[in-house]
Amino acid sequence: MSETTMARAAISTPIVTLSDTEGRIDMPKMRRYRMDRLRRQIRAQGYGAGLFFDPINIRYATGRRGHPTFGLHIAGRSVFVPADGPVVMFDAASGERMVGPLEMIDEFRTNKPLSYFFGGDRTQEHAKWHAKEIGALMKKHARGNKRIALDRIDLYLLRALEVQGLDVKDGQETAERARSIKSVEEVQCMKFAIAAAEAGMGRMREVLKPGMTENELWSHLHQVNIAMGGEWIDARLLASGDRTNPWGQESSDRVISAGEIVSFDTDMVGPFGYCADISRTFLCPPGKPTPKQKDLYKTAYEQLEHNLHILKAGMSFHDYARKTWKMPKKLQPNRYMVAAHGIGMCDEYPSIYYPMDWERTGFDGIIEENMTICVESYVGPVGEREGVKLEHQVLVTKQGPIVLSTFPFEEEFLK
Repeated sequence: MSETTMARAAISTPIVTLSDTEGRIDMPKMRRYRMDRLRRQIRAQGYGAGLFFDPINIRYATGRRGHPTFGLHIAGRSVFVPADGPVVMFDAASGERMVGPLEMIDEFRTNKPLSYFFGGDRTQEHAKWHAKEIGALMKKHARGNKRIALDRIDLYLLRALEVQGLDVKDGQETAERARSIKSVEEVQCMKFAIAAAEAGMGRMREVLKPGMTENELWSHLHQVNIAMGGEWIDARLLASGDRTNPWGQESSDRVISAGEIVSFDTDMVGPFGYCADISRTFLCPPGKPTPKQKDLYKTAYEQLEHNLHILKAGMSFHDYARKTWKMPKKLQPNRYMVAAHGIGMCDEYPSIYYPMDWERTGFDGIIEENMTICVESYVGPVGEREGVKLEHQVLVTKQGPIVLSTFPFEEEFLK
């Protein structure tokens, strides 16, 4: 049995469950770290408090888990985080009973829902109620500071907060900058999420056969994720054959044929709410890859490895962009949207763009120690039938990047 085969066999069997691992991670310590990071950003930006509705930001601040994808489109829960002072959770009456006590939440208040789904014609009234609650909390705990960070702008709430005399600022920047630097415990959580994702990838590799649909293959990643205590998947980025070029199509009922490549990107929120964002490309058996498929794969692998090894703490985003793999002109039209991006509880700040995109969309900053970064590669020339997607998930350290994703690459493509 080859080394790669043994690695696949190990990956294909679920190796963690939440009941096995929760005792190994100091969750209260992690929650304290995250709250401290958030408060530091609130203070650094000169705000008196932050008001967060995004379920990812709520979980980061408090550890409060519950219905995250529902919360992304229904504003049913929020948390008030002052620069200094008690943290107040607003939720449905059942929320406190469901979650139990969390040390980061000092007070629980039953809210009035802000979404039209729950509020109907009373939504504006509910927004005014919420704004009065926040106004009173700011008056009591913000020491005269009327600047408040809000991560999701509800029009009624925005207007009502302004009536309270508050100066509303962008809270997503506050949260994303806080989330960008990971603690040891967060990296441990991420490793468990990656283990779940790679178990699912191993299952996909084992069951891949001619005649199955893309959706059927993709479902195995979901099943393993849920069985291992994971949560949800951000996108269905799996494609086969001629749907791999250009990149970005979601899985479909297309039937996969022998000899076609299958490319995918996990985008998976796994155990503990942390994301595993890994891309690989397989060949549907039986048979061996064609010379053209091997050329695409080797080129994508070369791009990935180059962009991985130039990554260093302390370098600017722009410097990283300038040093990325020199992309041939024939590959530029279908290039991936970024060279690298942050990763945590989901895809996060920063996004680092290619040199040819810098003037239009690039922004600068510093790659910092203890950021976790995904390095991306996609090779799909215009006019070619197929394309190859590969991606590493890494931790930035003083000594260089540490690759967290361990799923093996395909030996047959690299010969």
